[in-house]
Amino acid sequence: MDLEEIQAVWSEMSDQLKHQKKLTDKIILDMTQDRYTRKFRTISIAETFGAIICFIAALYMLFYFNTLDIWYLQVCGVLSIAFLIGLPIVTLRSLKNIQKINITEKNIKDTLISYSKAKNKVLMIQRLGIYLSFIFMMTCLPVFSKLMKGKDIFQQGTFPLWYVVIMGVFIALFARWGYACYKKTTNSAEALLKELELD
Repeated sequence: MDLEEIQAVWSEMSDQLKHQKKLTDKIILDMTQDRYTRKFRTISIAETFGAIICFIAALYMLFYFNTLDIWYLQVCGVLSIAFLIGLPIVTLRSLKNIQKINITEKNIKDTLISYSKAKNKVLMIQRLGIYLSFIFMMTCLPVFSKLMKGKDIFQQGTFPLWYVVIMGVFIALFARWGYACYKKTTNSAEALLKELELD
């Protein structure tokens, strides 16, 4: 075998190795993309289920809105409906945005920058939702009291403090648990992306 034949064989082997590396890289990226998307699936399903419940409650309030016959009950009703419709939509949209980040479209540095922005937005919306939940608790109490029992708690003279305490503790515990789940999922997805940076 002369030098030209060796160079030809070497060049052919080099081309085959490059092609195989491209295929391997593509398989790794596709598998990582699938694992990345699955990280958010459980949260998305839970949030979708929660959004359906919120929309049903908002429809119930809208259907019986004429029962809220005093201006402050109407204000509480409008705020409650806005919360029940607005927050789930914003939450689901932020989750959709973080899930649709495509690893194969950009280099890993740009992907991590896009992910970091989407992650910060998702976590900011979760923190905002926690604070708004306490306001919602105070606005929905008079609304549901009027809609379900026909009673105006403001005119009764006694405010059900036990409800506020129990619901406040429940919301605080549930919010803490939910936020921890979001942090765990987003950190896990970020670690998955950073593995690509190291490779």
